[in-house]
Amino acid sequence: MISSLRGSVLYTAPSLVVIDVGGVGFSVFVPADVAHTAHVGTTIELHTSLIVRDDALTLYGFIEREELDVFSLLLGVTGVGPKSALGVISHLSVDQIATAVTNDDEKAFRKVSGIGPKTAKLIVVQLAGKLHAAPASGTTTANPEATAQLLEALVGLGWNESVADDAARRTVAEATAKEQNSVSLLLRRALASLGTARGGDRA
Repeated sequence: MISSLRGSVLYTAPSLVVIDVGGVGFSVFVPADVAHTAHVGTTIELHTSLIVRDDALTLYGFIEREELDVFSLLLGVTGVGPKSALGVISHLSVDQIATAVTNDDEKAFRKVSGIGPKTAKLIVVQLAGKLHAAPASGTTTANPEATAQLLEALVGLGWNESVADDAARRTVAEATAKEQNSVSLLLRRALASLGTARGGDRA
């Protein structure tokens, strides 16, 4: 079992990175924001899950261990395969997933491509009691560096600077201290909040 990988990024695609580990290149499917923030030549460390099928061995990787744990739980839901589970984690943070399950909010999952009403309901029902939303805490101190990095990432994805700046400031202000130290987690939060916006808000 390959439970983690650490190495230099050789290649990136919208949902894939190739990591050089000891001269061997591993293709790993990752959330879109991880692929976007990974740069060729930099070092990345991922918690991974090896999915074994009759015709393929496929690796899925996540920056945070909690994401891998939720990925594994999602795979246990009837009708949810690895790609759909990855889609959920690409669209929602771990806390957002836990909150949706706790609040019996199946609509949150229906926003994910490939997740229909029946599967969304099954996610809520079958994960009930297995996830716990983080307790509300006081407002964290805004991190200017994190805000600037998030703004740059959003503009790079096509959002106009005004919308991106507002989303970046709001996201960082609402983020936990742990999230403020991870552009990947911040980007996921921001994209989730911007998910209902349309092309008019893009550059």
